[in-house]
Amino acid sequence: MESTIQLEKEQQRKKKHPPGLYLLFFTEMWERFSYYGLRGLLTLYLTTALVSGGLGFSPAWALSIYGFYTGACYFTPMIGGYLTDRFLGRRKAITIGGITMAIGNLTLFALQNQLGLYLGLALIIIGNGFFKPNISTLVGELYEENDPKRDSAFTIFYMGINVGSFLAPLVCGFLSENLFKTTVDGVVHYGFRYGFLAASIGMIIGQILFTTLSNRFLGNIGKKPTRDLQTAAGQPSVGDTPLTKKEKQRTAVIVILTCFVVFFWAGFEQAGSSLTLYTNKFVDRSVFGWEVPTSWFQSVNPLFIILLAPVISALWAKLATRKQGDLKIPTKMGLGMILLGIGYIILVIATLKTGSDEHNITEKANLLFIVFTYLFHTLGELFLSPVGLSMVSALAPVKLASLLMGVWLASSGIANILGGQLASFTTSLGYAEVFTVIGAVAIVLGCVLLLISKKLVKWMD
Repeated sequence: MESTIQLEKEQQRKKKHPPGLYLLFFTEMWERFSYYGLRGLLTLYLTTALVSGGLGFSPAWALSIYGFYTGACYFTPMIGGYLTDRFLGRRKAITIGGITMAIGNLTLFALQNQLGLYLGLALIIIGNGFFKPNISTLVGELYEENDPKRDSAFTIFYMGINVGSFLAPLVCGFLSENLFKTTVDGVVHYGFRYGFLAASIGMIIGQILFTTLSNRFLGNIGKKPTRDLQTAAGQPSVGDTPLTKKEKQRTAVIVILTCFVVFFWAGFEQAGSSLTLYTNKFVDRSVFGWEVPTSWFQSVNPLFIILLAPVISALWAKLATRKQGDLKIPTKMGLGMILLGIGYIILVIATLKTGSDEHNITEKANLLFIVFTYLFHTLGELFLSPVGLSMVSALAPVKLASLLMGVWLASSGIANILGGQLASFTTSLGYAEVFTVIGAVAIVLGCVLLLISKKLVKWMD
């Protein structure tokens, strides 16, 4: 009887996620709070006049700095991932990255000048390179390769990212533009530095949690670099052995899916450019006589993530209990591409009503068009992005795990560049034409991914 009870307890334990997942959830939540808190203030800080607490840069120069900063944050994880795999170990790299990013934000708080700007951003970019690929890889290392809870775990982890990204603009924006805004002799002065301070405090909180609780909840996971682990196991060190045929096939799957993901994010990231401009000019944003600020629509996506991530996580867990098992990762990602395309079809319907000429708007679109667009984009994101993180952590050869996670994350940097080019076409071609192209290509690519999914799954197994 007692052995039966123990067996039942063990089975129940195996159904639950390890407590280390929730430590990584909150660590990442606070890091994303720090990142999005700064990102939401950066262009405002750069373009606001010196007397008003900014740096007084021209919009063109400010956007160039912003573009370089966000792009670099996606590319440095490749370098950080390589150094981690060979020399540092994941937990040490996360600590180095977290402390460096906190110092970067403190630099922005302390030095309100160009030196403080460039030094602070450089520190954040470097720190991000060490932190970002390793926190995601650690999540994967909590589970066995074929554990059915893996995709569900990454969906939960992804919700932590979006809790941070939802709260950050509200908190840091309130501190900068409301609580610490002052007016002296008719001159408004914004408290941007206090927004940067809040971003730094968020990073410090996350790092304290990780440092104090990692031994308890993670054990020895991520303590040593891959080179040391292989040496201890009596295997050749990292880089001394060539990839096996299966490892090459799995690496090829990661590269192929990364190519699809680039276009997904190029379409998705229109939210911060062409979709924002369309919302500002062509959408009736009034609710009961009050006009919703355009910037508030940036919180719709993370809000949907917070609401829907538990549902999608439960869906994957439920499907995993079926005889045929969960949907395969390429299938989920193909469906995610199609959902993105459906979101753009909704936008195209709106543009047929409003046109694309901001100087000749006969009728504005209902804001529900935008809300439902974000809903389908969010569903697409939940089908694609968290399971993508899960896929990389599961398929990447041990010696390339953090490097390939960095490559996966760097695809977003390429997507931001492509997305900017797509957004610029709205001024010459019009919103309807650009949204139609993005939607159609997303659906076609999604169908292609579904068609080749069996081949990819064969390489993955």
